[in-house]
Amino acid sequence: MAEADQTDAIAAHYAHGDIGAAILGALRRTGINLDARSADDLAPVDQFHIGGKEATRHLARLAGVRPGHIVLDVGGGLGGPARTLVREFGSLVTVVDLVAEYCRVGALLTARTDLSRHLGFVNASALNLPFGDESFDVVWTQHSSMNIEDKDRLYAELHRVLRPGGRLALHEIMTGSRIPVRFPVLWAREQSTSFLRPPAAVRELLLATGFAERAWEDVTDVSLAGMMQSLPSEVPIAPPPLGLHLLLGDACGAMMQNLVCNLAERRIAVVRGVFVRRP
Repeated sequence: MAEADQTDAIAAHYAHGDIGAAILGALRRTGINLDARSADDLAPVDQFHIGGKEATRHLARLAGVRPGHIVLDVGGGLGGPARTLVREFGSLVTVVDLVAEYCRVGALLTARTDLSRHLGFVNASALNLPFGDESFDVVWTQHSSMNIEDKDRLYAELHRVLRPGGRLALHEIMTGSRIPVRFPVLWAREQSTSFLRPPAAVRELLLATGFAERAWEDVTDVSLAGMMQSLPSEVPIAPPPLGLHLLLGDACGAMMQNLVCNLAERRIAVVRGVFVRRP
């Protein structure tokens, strides 16, 4: 598949209609005051990764994110983790995402939560970041690399925009010990837009790119346990008003089921890590 076609296929996977209107409508149906909402109200739809907001908090603590840090959230989607970094850790954050609709809706939700002075959105590719060298204290990727085939170029770009001594914080899905992955999954409907690598290969690549390792944790078992705990005891008649189905459509249920199966069968692994850019 040509790069332009691949980009279009990835964007089409994530963008379905007017996401902003769907989210605001769901908030109204749940009785949430649209003029007094908090970032927590949006967590079912904007924390688009395993472990939800608590996984974001854990990674931020592990990476030592502090007030005043200038953070680039690569593949940050609607900005849930970014708003957490702003509100709870005092950072200044820029989200870059390939999907224009996510950037538009992310900016809308950020304005609604009164955080626009601290958080902005840029529609761009992670392989061609529109930022100068050594611009950020922290580069953040949370379930962002699965659709990117050219991992060498990705991590070279992240290294380029990170200041010497700055930290790369990652929480990513990678290849497990069994293959193939069961599709559809949250990041792809089929193999043509899914590009996972084994954890050992990613770790080796990061070191070769010029990063020094500070933390590396396989959190596959923890991720599976959390997913199992969050599953409803009975199959719901209809999805809740606010959830990932607003982003992924009718296939969301099958994607969630396959995510659990892939974790349980070790077809995917989940890794959390922190790396420092060497001078």
